[in-house]
Amino acid sequence: MNAPNTLKMPITALHEGRHDDPFGFLGPHNVGEETVVRTFQPGAEGVDLLSRDGKKIAAMEEYGGGLFIASLPDKTDYVLNIHWPGGAYETEDPYSFGAILGELDLYLFGEGRHWDLARNFGAHARVTDGVEGVAFSVWAPNARRVSVVGDFNSWDGRRHPMRRLHGAGVWEIFIPRLGPGTRYKYEVVGADGSVIQKADPLARQTEPPPATGSIVAAAPDYSWTDDDWMAERAARQRADAPMSIYEVHASSWLRPEGDPEGHFGWRALAERLIPYCADMGFTHVELLPIMEHPFGGSWGYQPLSQFAPSARYGTPEGFAAFVDACHRSGIGVILDWVPAHFPTDPHGLAHFDGTHLYEHADPREGFHQDWNTLIYNMGRKEVSGFLLASALWWLETFHVDGLRVDAVASMLYRDYSRNAGEWVPNIHGGRENLESVAFLKQMNTLVAERCPGAVTIAEESTAWPGVSAPVSEGGLGFSYKWNMGWMHDSLQYAERDPLYRSWHHGELTFGLVYAFSERFVLPISHDEVVHGKGSLIGKMPGDHWCKFANLRAYLSFMWTHPGKKLLFMGCEIAQEREWNHDTEINWDLLDRPEHAAVQRLVRDLNALYAEEPAFHAGDADPAGFEWLVGDDNQNSVFVYARRAPGEPAMVVALNMAPDPRFGYEVKMPHGGIWREVLNSDASVYGGANIGNGGSVHATEDGRAEMVIPPLGAIILRAEE
Repeated sequence: MNAPNTLKMPITALHEGRHDDPFGFLGPHNVGEETVVRTFQPGAEGVDLLSRDGKKIAAMEEYGGGLFIASLPDKTDYVLNIHWPGGAYETEDPYSFGAILGELDLYLFGEGRHWDLARNFGAHARVTDGVEGVAFSVWAPNARRVSVVGDFNSWDGRRHPMRRLHGAGVWEIFIPRLGPGTRYKYEVVGADGSVIQKADPLARQTEPPPATGSIVAAAPDYSWTDDDWMAERAARQRADAPMSIYEVHASSWLRPEGDPEGHFGWRALAERLIPYCADMGFTHVELLPIMEHPFGGSWGYQPLSQFAPSARYGTPEGFAAFVDACHRSGIGVILDWVPAHFPTDPHGLAHFDGTHLYEHADPREGFHQDWNTLIYNMGRKEVSGFLLASALWWLETFHVDGLRVDAVASMLYRDYSRNAGEWVPNIHGGRENLESVAFLKQMNTLVAERCPGAVTIAEESTAWPGVSAPVSEGGLGFSYKWNMGWMHDSLQYAERDPLYRSWHHGELTFGLVYAFSERFVLPISHDEVVHGKGSLIGKMPGDHWCKFANLRAYLSFMWTHPGKKLLFMGCEIAQEREWNHDTEINWDLLDRPEHAAVQRLVRDLNALYAEEPAFHAGDADPAGFEWLVGDDNQNSVFVYARRAPGEPAMVVALNMAPDPRFGYEVKMPHGGIWREVLNSDASVYGGANIGNGGSVHATEDGRAEMVIPPLGAIILRAEE
């Protein structure tokens, strides 16, 4: 039938996908004294109106271009029976349903204070007016049109255009008879006229890369069994508790046998990784970002889905089960989390609605030159609120015990890695990024209020004051800060030929000048064993024996130095090659005695660190550390005491020269017998067994002579 003139413009607009008010035209509407139903089904052969019990109400009349119209008697509920060339399909009319989001949801979203964002926005299976379906909503305030597309509508953006909620810039629609597992995207007609399919920024599940679709996730309903862990978590993660963190890239820690490019799923990974961590004595596992990311070579540090665990490893429920299994084994889970920047992939957040929505428009603020990524615009409430909700999502929904926030330094400074003229000062003319500072303070405040016992850890490489100080005292509010200065100086010292170490003695002692200015984690992370930096054992100087002795001494220094510990996978077995994310750790090295011996040393250091309060209770307390010998640069010897209230003192003697120190005089904290509880030169660690025969005797005034092995460390405990 030819359409009357009054319908030609709407038909053309619908057909071209540019109708600006589909809910104002489609669905049931009062026209005079009757109710008229309009539906747009391009390509359909016919459409009937059926009652809910399946009886035919009317055959809809086609007015050209896919528009079907019929009168509906008595405003009754109805179902569309759509006849396609391949068969008929029944569904309720998406345009017969009212608004999805309430005024409070929209208000909180606009204020950047909707902490349960992922439970209300995005895609959710739900029942509306007795009908099962999926509610979709997305923020795109400057878009001309947004539609939901997927297999259910042949990815045709004309079929399900969404309702615009003008005040909030949000688009929404309820599509009946869809459910969890549905694959979808949003087709966005941008303010600039561009038409592009975008993944859902609030997707809670995704297709496995390289596919880029979003998936409707089931509501989180995992049955947790970690009540005991959650009740004890705060005590396990306090500044005076032992925290030894094993940093892991989930894909390359171990590969399936016979599949060198494959990935273990969460269950298989749990069956292998958790027992290993428990046996090694690590208290926590820290995962490089597992939020969905398109490029595996970014190791997860360029995520696009801030609410979805990567489909590389399975479902969100599978990740929850992994965390639960860790907790049952007494192991905490920390996630690397990236709120600083995001990649430019066209299906992602970049230029989302045809404008710079999530990112700054000015490339001096919005483009990261080092990583070719885009920088979140924290000055926009909706963006900062999106990221705050993400942080809470991982901590609350998945019981994650902490977030290690990546690239904090790049967030704090507007001139980070930029030359003069390449950055925009703040409103006061300074270089501090005031919006990011406010964001980080708010994030840490929220985590402390809503997630008792959870920790936040800053990867921050500058001297910004008070990173781990409370927000109430002017700090950023992090629980811990990575001690990048200690890492840089100590590794630089360890890499030096022992012949020259006497001139660089301060590289190992300087860290104690500021060791208690923050609550620190000592990080030997993935960043130190990639991009041509070589492996940890490869950094050590000298011949084969010296390299291993150096490494054992260095690890002993690290584990007895104030601060929590973090070690990247493979370093505990002295992996010889630089880390490659495409291959697994060289576990076959454990067939060699010297590599197995380093692994045993790390296991024993973890046990000693956890068992001896002197080595962890004073991690953030200056009273917990004392130099006994800190200035013997000629001999490259360092001797220090560690203490905890009411506990026996521990003394560590470190010799970073290749010659043993016999009869080395030390003024001990007190007289008596000091038992040698660990010697990095013991034969079980691959050493030569140069030591003190099990103990050192100090005179009444504390004077003692000891043997310190070459490139070695001894740890002594006062005998009670």
